[in-house]
Amino acid sequence: MGNRNTTNGIFKNRSRQFFGASLDEYTGDWGTPQVVHLLKRTMFGAKIEDVNYFSSLTMPQAVDELLTETPVPSTLPLNNYNVDGYTDPTGVTAWQTWIGMGVDFADIDMNGKRVNSMRCWWMGQLLGQGRSIHEKMTLFWHNHFASDAGAHTGDIPAELWYRQYLTLRANALGNFKQMTKSVTLDPAMLIFLNGSTNKKTSPNENYGRELQELYTIGKGTGSHYTESDVQSAAKVLTGHTVDSNFNYYFDPAAHDDKSKSFSDFYSSTIITGRSGPGGANEVDDLMNMIFNTDESAKFICRKVYNFFVYYKITDDVEANIIAPLAQIFRNSGYDVKAMLSALFKSQHFFDLVNSGACVIKSPLDFLVGLCREYAVPLPAADDTASNYAVWQMLTQQSATLQQLILGIPLVAGWAPYYEAPAFHELWINSVTYTERNAFTDLIISTGDMMNMVSLAIDPLAFAQKLPDPSDPDKLIGDSLNILYRVPLTDDSKAYLKSSVLLSGQTNNYYWTQAWNNYMASPGDMIAKQTVQTRLQSLYKYLMNLPEYHLS
Repeated sequence: MGNRNTTNGIFKNRSRQFFGASLDEYTGDWGTPQVVHLLKRTMFGAKIEDVNYFSSLTMPQAVDELLTETPVPSTLPLNNYNVDGYTDPTGVTAWQTWIGMGVDFADIDMNGKRVNSMRCWWMGQLLGQGRSIHEKMTLFWHNHFASDAGAHTGDIPAELWYRQYLTLRANALGNFKQMTKSVTLDPAMLIFLNGSTNKKTSPNENYGRELQELYTIGKGTGSHYTESDVQSAAKVLTGHTVDSNFNYYFDPAAHDDKSKSFSDFYSSTIITGRSGPGGANEVDDLMNMIFNTDESAKFICRKVYNFFVYYKITDDVEANIIAPLAQIFRNSGYDVKAMLSALFKSQHFFDLVNSGACVIKSPLDFLVGLCREYAVPLPAADDTASNYAVWQMLTQQSATLQQLILGIPLVAGWAPYYEAPAFHELWINSVTYTERNAFTDLIISTGDMMNMVSLAIDPLAFAQKLPDPSDPDKLIGDSLNILYRVPLTDDSKAYLKSSVLLSGQTNNYYWTQAWNNYMASPGDMIAKQTVQTRLQSLYKYLMNLPEYHLS
């Protein structure tokens, strides 16, 4: 894992106890710390404009708006890969969509390029998420139903991953039971976990196993499904496959139409065998059986908790948060929004603000959140090539930091969300921490560059959005309120003020005069340079500290 000593122990796995954990609705203070906490956990970063907007609402109103579904993206993944002499062999021209242009992937190289195009486009959706959890929740389900498209460019057309994204997004804030069925019959998933070759003459247990172990029941202390249950589930799922055009269809001839028996864990359920087209309906019986268990709701609530709240579930949290939350989830018919609403409005969720219970930002939280919080200037919406250059820069950086969209190496998801005891510490090692700091150093100075497109923080624009940037104490404090989730010591803030903003001077007026001079004459390059270099140094220093990587 590399040496973490360089981070002064800030990333050490510290157990937090939440005594009296409760799902009772939060009724405490509703100010910047609470709003920033809510936004950093439910979206990617806390933009100044969003903090101001949600601060004007009540807490329940804020959560309700965050849980509002947003429209399906109006754009499609485009051909950004007709470069360096390469030409799409199917005739798709540069900056035209390859969606709907056939799913022939005989050219594996082309299919890989389309997968990368899809990754860039998805990154664009994260950047433009609006004031809704919808895109982050879609990413959560992508991690839940984990897949690695890069390892399957030879057998899964890129367009199927786009369709799977739409499936996840359509159900992200809807009904989990329905989503599980939809993913079960999703062509990309059918091929990815061998469901398409699951036939009565040679049952394939791969998906039947992962359906229970990874997607619905899990491996917790209350999970007691058996190997026989895996085998019976596989038989229920025989016959669900894809045709030559990679569309889902049910083949009655490949379906095992005998009745299937399950263990005591499933109340000795018998799924009655069906023949002909009616055999496809056995999947509904399987879903009903699985979701009639208490453990299915608890398992999903634990995963949601680990992803959005905290990596550690204590006995107190299990009893007073997970159990009642699972009951809400199950009673609602597995309505995702109902479950999230109860969690995000709870006393327990906002207790984390005061307890200092933070998690290390995932690479996507780090990268996308940084761009959103600093309002990094992005190309105009109609400048397609420049937007793809930005998305590609961020996608490549996310791969370096070990969180590549459509590149989850393990079927259980990204390891930091489940692998004990390290959990979120797995995001940080001697390589990734150095890479994170190198990236922030770059974009606060000259900017990252690709295809003549720059991605850079404008520290002047960021500071101007703060309440009173002419006051060095307020500038530092208000910046920290947005960028940090943990307080910086008074000594550290004093050091920043004296050594960076005041350049060794002792009077606040030194900075105030410099800022006011710039605001009075923004075209004066000397006045601009005076404040810009100091702001760059300030934000570079803040982003180099370990605390910046905590959310």
